[in-house]
Amino acid sequence: MSYHSYDENLEESTNKWMIWGLVFMAIMILIFPLYLWLEPTTRADALATQNENLAAEGSDLFTQNCTSCHGPNGEGGVGPALNSQQFLATTKDAQISSLISVGIPGSLMAAYSVDYGGPLTSEQIRAITAHLRLWEEDAPDNPDWRSCCG
Repeated sequence: MSYHSYDENLEESTNKWMIWGLVFMAIMILIFPLYLWLEPTTRADALATQNENLAAEGSDLFTQNCTSCHGPNGEGGVGPALNSQQFLATTKDAQISSLISVGIPGSLMAAYSVDYGGPLTSEQIRAITAHLRLWEEDAPDNPDWRSCCG
């Protein structure tokens, strides 16, 4: 009595599926370099779009929360000018976000982060930072950016 019987249909079906599997694997191997070539630009485009959307949200938030002290275009007022070459070139995004979040003790700059009793989430603060960063390319030369006008 034989426990193993040869089934020609099963063998043929298995071979057919193995060939299809090899064809599919070969196609994937050929497509992978194309993916590697296209992926960096796709990610860069997505990041640029995300930054544009974040900066657009930041523009609205800046208008609502910051213009009364820093002016509508960040030119300064009661608070220092934020659209100056000197400020933007020497201040990292993390520093800007931190200044917005915790404020500046001993000044009129209050904490704006909800973590410190303010009205803004960390994402909203990041959006304002992205908005300020847009000014960097065309920022005026203003060595007295810290001087307040009010």
